[in-house]
Amino acid sequence: MTQLTPTLALALDLISRPSVTPEDEGCQELMIERLEKIGFVVERMPFGHVKNFYAKRGSSGPNLCFAGHTDVVPAGPESEWKVPPFEPEIVDGVLFGRGAADMKGSLAAMVTAVENFVAEHPDHDGQISFLITSDEEGPFVDGTTRVVDTLMERDEKVDWCIVGEPSSTKTLGDIIKNGRRGSFSGDLTVYGKQGHVAYPHLAVNPIHLAAPALAELASTHWDDGNDFFPPTSFQVSNLNSGTGATNVVPGKLHAQFNFRFSSELTFDDLKERVLHILDKHELQYDIEWTYNGLPFLTKPGELVDAMVEAVQATMDITPELSTSGGTSDGRFIAKMGTQVVELGPINATIHQINECVDAESLNQLSLIYQRILTNLMAK
Repeated sequence: MTQLTPTLALALDLISRPSVTPEDEGCQELMIERLEKIGFVVERMPFGHVKNFYAKRGSSGPNLCFAGHTDVVPAGPESEWKVPPFEPEIVDGVLFGRGAADMKGSLAAMVTAVENFVAEHPDHDGQISFLITSDEEGPFVDGTTRVVDTLMERDEKVDWCIVGEPSSTKTLGDIIKNGRRGSFSGDLTVYGKQGHVAYPHLAVNPIHLAAPALAELASTHWDDGNDFFPPTSFQVSNLNSGTGATNVVPGKLHAQFNFRFSSELTFDDLKERVLHILDKHELQYDIEWTYNGLPFLTKPGELVDAMVEAVQATMDITPELSTSGGTSDGRFIAKMGTQVVELGPINATIHQINECVDAESLNQLSLIYQRILTNLMAK
């Protein structure tokens, strides 16, 4: 039977709260209560329906921030789960429940790591902070980005940030995300003229017009990437046209696409090249852009080195530094000039039915976080 450590007990309590975006269901108050007991000054920052808080211990020196989210994605059909998704259980050493990996397990490990570090080093160097939101899995409008804007307005400095997103793949700590690609999407409408398929000279088919342009966008070599980022990727995600009838030429086509881009290019660079291709094909179109964030990169240095050493000491492996995968709230924190790195549980079951983590790995994650604190802030 798995021993119920403080980290696992807190994880079970957090997971039992059905905090589907943007709900928090008391998760943050549970964390706040623990942090206030060890000297953190807490600032609650609700925006709209979203709950956020920023907590800090210490008043001078470098600021190491633990960042994460209390919200989770919907559980899906409860009947398909091994255990009810918000009634977490440890079964044969595995913790099942929605948010076990993404990312309530990390939140529990962060809190207990800081509790243990402060107990050993009550007069530690620098500042320790937490930036927690309930709006990471949703539209991310009133979450971390609003908190960051508030902190920047008052010149709050965050030097280092550990985001607890599930970065690991096969073994805890095997991957550390020291950057993320930028992301933006385009919502394209191409106009033609609806008509009868038997009289094509009286219609203008937007599918025929758009196809060569989309093909060129898909085959374009945007850049070569660099030592830290893979080449920029363009993907069409949705394509819709037509009335459903087989004898009607549609009047318009709707396409959605996404770029994941390296630090070799900017949003404006890519937008200009897209518009040039669309105009070259003489399309009549409208386009709307959704900008999700710039690429960011934390090169090896104080934070990365402290994290690599902590993983080596705890897990006896050397982590790989990676910028692959999707976006995270780290992109908002990075705009403060912060070194941002992501380190968390294995991500094999995130957002899935029967999301789970090895229970012992959360205890190990707490030890890794505590050792990072020791490496950077112990007197």
